[in-house]
Amino acid sequence: MATLTRTPGTPSTPPTNTAGRGWVRGRHHRGETLTKVLFVLPAAVAMIALFGYPVVKNLLMSLQDYGLKTFFTGVAPWVGLQNYRTVVTDKLFSDAMLNTALFTIGSIAFQFAIGLGLALFFRNRFPLSGVLRSLLLLPWLLPLIVSSATWRSILEQDSGILNRTLMGLHLIGDPVPWLNSPSVALIAVIGVNIWIGIPFNVTLLYAGLAEIPDELYEAGQLDGATGWRAFRYITWPNLRSVASVLLMLGVVYTIKVLDIILGLTGGGPANATQTLATQSYEKSFVDFRFGQGAALSNILIAISFVFAIFYLRGTRRAADE
Repeated sequence: MATLTRTPGTPSTPPTNTAGRGWVRGRHHRGETLTKVLFVLPAAVAMIALFGYPVVKNLLMSLQDYGLKTFFTGVAPWVGLQNYRTVVTDKLFSDAMLNTALFTIGSIAFQFAIGLGLALFFRNRFPLSGVLRSLLLLPWLLPLIVSSATWRSILEQDSGILNRTLMGLHLIGDPVPWLNSPSVALIAVIGVNIWIGIPFNVTLLYAGLAEIPDELYEAGQLDGATGWRAFRYITWPNLRSVASVLLMLGVVYTIKVLDIILGLTGGGPANATQTLATQSYEKSFVDFRFGQGAALSNILIAISFVFAIFYLRGTRRAADE
């Protein structure tokens, strides 16, 4: 019977199959990758179906003569950039652009300033502060069409509670045509939009303030940084990232506001509150020129995209620094 001998100095363990183990590890890695893809795939399909397709369809409509008859004939002749030339050369386009800029800048500036002031106020602990913060969310939670209808009754020239209150306090002599005067209507619409957007600003800014450690303020007091100096050298530097996100979201949300303007003035009087969003709506669902309405909405998307690029570049530069 043959005996197995081991040469001195050689290991007693049998040789391992490294190639087999590598194949098993590669197979396991491919299985994990496939599992990750399967988890992400439903969300990707939903994003493409719910967002990608409408954007592509809107872009194609803006390059076609897409009107009401298209729904019956299915024919939409290709016109290229003609819809864009038509809406840009329209006499209302420049007014709509100016109103959009004034509406966006005015709304965001006052929403942010008032929201920051209220966030700083609620940072101080006092009785019922939680209840008051909860009540501040009501304007944001209400449907926009409900808010606009309520404010329309408040701003009514003859029977509105605002004019009656101001006249009762002898602050005005005659009722102010808040929604009927071309020189006042845009200011009234901006004021309502500010009221609606304040809760969102307060919520985000208050959350940002809560993340600032109290130790920084205690150390600042030792160096004489109190009041305005504490805000300038401690609060604002730590709140800058939240503020930049908030302002960017404000631009994207405000530039396309439609419900409030339609509910209050419908774009009037005399197109005084006409914006790119309301003009796009009228082109599509009043004049049934869907190609021109799509062109205006794509211009809005392009403007928002430009702001997004500047925001991303700014945040990347801040992160590098």
